[in-house]
Amino acid sequence: MSFEQLQSEDKAYIAGTYSRFPVALVRGEGATLFSEDGKKYVDFGSGIAVNIFGVNDAPWKEAVIAQLNRIQHASNLYYTAPQIELAKLLCEKTGAKKVFFSNSGAEANECAIKAARKYSFDKYGEGRFRIVTLKNSFHGRTMATLSATGQDVMHRFFMPFPEGFDYAEPTFEGVRSACSSKTCAVMLELVQGEGGVRALDADEVKRIAAFCAKNDILLIVDEVQTGNGRTGTLYAYEQFGILPDIVTTAKGLAGGLPLGATMFFAKTEAVFSAGDHGSTFGGNPVACAGAVSILSRIDRDLLLEVQGKSAYLRTHLGRIRGVREVTGLGLMIGLDAEKDARSVAEACLERGLLVLTAKTKVRLLPPLTIRKDEMDFGLNILNEVLGQ
Repeated sequence: MSFEQLQSEDKAYIAGTYSRFPVALVRGEGATLFSEDGKKYVDFGSGIAVNIFGVNDAPWKEAVIAQLNRIQHASNLYYTAPQIELAKLLCEKTGAKKVFFSNSGAEANECAIKAARKYSFDKYGEGRFRIVTLKNSFHGRTMATLSATGQDVMHRFFMPFPEGFDYAEPTFEGVRSACSSKTCAVMLELVQGEGGVRALDADEVKRIAAFCAKNDILLIVDEVQTGNGRTGTLYAYEQFGILPDIVTTAKGLAGGLPLGATMFFAKTEAVFSAGDHGSTFGGNPVACAGAVSILSRIDRDLLLEVQGKSAYLRTHLGRIRGVREVTGLGLMIGLDAEKDARSVAEACLERGLLVLTAKTKVRLLPPLTIRKDEMDFGLNILNEVLGQ
């Protein structure tokens, strides 16, 4: 099928919710992809932080295929080894006590919202259900997670939204003033991804964590995009000197298969009982087998590589004329450029580089395993596009 036919049938049969770039990707290796006409692209987006080991990763494929040859799905009425193995890995690597598996980051955040409200209901009774999130945050596209998202532009068309969310400035004083006797939790992205790739201030985050602990307000950290090595540690909260009560993650966890996880730490490990929550596909054995392959290989050496690649990219990006600021953490990088972000992404695409946008920023989320020659290829194109 030609690319023109693909475009035509996409328009005919797929809901028009995406502003697609004009390319159809068909194969690749690592951070290098190819379109249906054979053109080469270097990927600085990794499927929006999903393909953290790039595409066509051999150990991941072996793990997934081996599980497919056993059983592709079993409901959560039964035990499956990959799900238990993955939960054990997550707990051992983070200190979490329990894990709930879902299909996406939004669902992981929905689970966290339900858990926070049940924790408070069990302990304090009715009326203590509100959750403080930050202005400019993004927590998903379900009704509750859209309501939790602190962006006015997201709060259109779908009214009425679920109640119970308050939006604070991304500071300790902002959060403190937004909390009340009805607050059960504070929910943070430590690097606001869709909101412009902006990292929070570590000292402010520590003060927020201390305030939450003192007042028995649960601290939820949304690591849907920042997690699984993206920021140079397994989870970003490790760099902020805090220990959350609940952590959510998804995207890169299963290396390209849909999987979300909500991790419960000591205070919240017993919040759910049988029937309180559930998911038909959550913890699917194939997705979990892929995630075990990914998570078991995110070790100290890889994280040090991520930190080194981040420093290399940020140094060179900061030297490009037309880049006003480089933001983010690890291999989650935002560029405040003089040019319009969408036009930059389109110009990069024409030259063979895939980049993303986040509000007015150019957003870079390359695979954690990206090679130096692939980074240099992308830097040269960004220099050409932004420095003109």
